[in-house]
Amino acid sequence: MKRKKSSNTVRRSVALPRRLVEEVTALAPPELRQNLNRLVTVALKEFADRQKALEFEKVMAEMATDPGIKSENAVISTEFAIAETDGLKND
Repeated sequence: MKRKKSSNTVRRSVALPRRLVEEVTALAPPELRQNLNRLVTVALKEFADRQKALEFEKVMAEMATDPGIKSENAVISTEFAIAETDGLKND
C-alpha cells in the first residue's frame, strides 16, 4: 500500500461574496489580482500578524500597569541613571 506524501498545504473550499472578491481584487497589488489563492493567503497572513500584534500590545499595556513591574523598572532606571550620561559632556 502506498503512503501519501505529507503536504504543507491545506485545501479548503470557501464561499465568498462576489462583491467582496471584486473589491479586494481591485484593491490588491497587480501581482495578486489574478491569483485568488495567493491573495487569500496574503490576507490571512496579514490578519494573523495583526492579531498577534494586538495581543502583544494588550500584554504590554497590562504589564505597564503591573505594580511589581513598575517597581522593578524604577529600580533599573535608578541603577542605570549614571550610565546614561557616560562619555557625554554636560552642557
